Amino acid sequence: MTVFAQALHAHLFGLPADDEPLPSALDTLLQATHTATAPEQQTAILRQVAEQLRNGAEIIQRYQYRAQWDRLPDDAAEQLRDAHDQAQKVAQTLDLVAPAFSSPPAAPELPGPQSRHTAAPPARPTPPAGHRR
Repeated sequence: MTVFAQALHAHLFGLPADDEPLPSALDTLLQATHTATAPEQQTAILRQVAEQLRNGAEIIQRYQYRAQWDRLPDDAAEQLRDAHDQAQKVAQTLDLVAPAFSSPPAAPELPGPQSRHTAAPPARPTPPAGHRR
């Protein structure tokens, strides 16, 4: 009966059944990176990757809680907590970086006429005007 209920639940909510392959949205995004040429597409891909990382962080956190609940070794839960934190940090970084792909690149700064290593020594101060002999 439990197997039937799980299969029905999966079918009703669009979840994969146990014998079906797991979804691979990141695989689709990876393929899109090869064809995305417009800046807006590139930004959208980075934002979607950030969203997927947040989803991944939530999945990791659930397994972290499961590791604690099942009393797995402490280092398993700790490593999962670290992975969760790192995934969130990467997602936040992508959120900050993604808009840069939509804006035009800044013009590169041209070097000045002299580099720091070839600069002339500072000029000597002029002595105050005085009486000449």
